[in-house]
Amino acid sequence: MDYLFIKTMHIISSTILFGTGIGTAFFMWWANKTGDLNATAYAARTTVIADLLFTTPTVIIQPVSGIILVNMLGYNYSDLWLTLTYIRYIIAGSC
Repeated sequence: MDYLFIKTMHIISSTILFGTGIGTAFFMWWANKTGDLNATAYAARTTVIADLLFTTPTVIIQPVSGIILVNMLGYNYSDLWLTLTYIRYIIAGSC
């Protein structure tokens, strides 16, 4: 596989993951702030759809492309910076 292609996919998917997370969190916060139950229900339904369309694929692409890049570059999976990355990814996914 081409290194630049995998790296580009990794960066784009991380951007989509971050942007979707911030966007849906803001959308839900704004809907809840109105106090309108219909607006909150609509925001919740839309957030679930956005998660399925955008978040799910990127949550899969991130670790897969990361593993490919680690192998291509010959890094050790137990390097400190990679271990911290795994921990942060798990924490972010738990939120």
